[in-house]
Amino acid sequence: MNLFKITEAEAPVVPIIISVPHSGTKFPAGIKKQYKKRMRKHLDDTDWFVHRLYEFAPAMGITVIKANLSRWVIDLNRDPKSVPLYNDNRLITSNTPVTDFYSNKIYKSKEFEPDETEIKRRLDTYYWPYYEQVKTLIEDRKKQFGKVLLWDAHSIRHKVSTIQKDPFPDMILGNNDEKTASPELITAALDGLKSGPFEVNHNSPFKGGHITRYFGNPENNIHTLQLEMNKILYMDDNEVTYNQDRAKEVQHVLQNTMERLIETLQQ
Repeated sequence: MNLFKITEAEAPVVPIIISVPHSGTKFPAGIKKQYKKRMRKHLDDTDWFVHRLYEFAPAMGITVIKANLSRWVIDLNRDPKSVPLYNDNRLITSNTPVTDFYSNKIYKSKEFEPDETEIKRRLDTYYWPYYEQVKTLIEDRKKQFGKVLLWDAHSIRHKVSTIQKDPFPDMILGNNDEKTASPELITAALDGLKSGPFEVNHNSPFKGGHITRYFGNPENNIHTLQLEMNKILYMDDNEVTYNQDRAKEVQHVLQNTMERLIETLQQ
């Protein structure tokens, strides 16, 4: 099974890489039947269709890497030691979660939940290969351009009460309180996102996950930004199916944002 899919740039390459770590839906054959069938059928925590929103990117010279495995197999945006990303009492799943965001058990029984040996196996087999590939892409672009931006693309349900009581904003740009990217790139991203009709928050309630924090090193011209997006911006109100009309409006804003980021990187 391929752990990820890389869609290469179709135009002259630019120093931007888009990572989509949570829209995968596959399970390795050896562990697939350990999960509850009804849970595996719906995969509520999946960032459904996020990769489709960025289908325009290769034509702009942007390379896209998308994980194929479900985040319930391995969560690529968590600390490898499952150190919590936040300390405000929200529910935070581990790198090998045993529940969904609503604390529902995802395995058939406790005996199937990964122990330390299995967690290490999944990190070695599924987690670090993704990071190594992202690292290679970053190094290639930095060697060519002297700088690079990694854009980590996500989406989330309209409301998840175990994280916060209120519905989420439309879009949330995260950069660990402006530590993972230059002020110029942060400004360009915010201006692009705010060019549309959507409500845009900055580092609240999400500051960027482990991918953003792990790779971001603006002092070395490696910049990272995470975009968390409300699913109803591009799906139906029940967050089940892809809504073409809604998605087009989102894509217009995303493309405008990428154009601003490319321009900023070229300065």
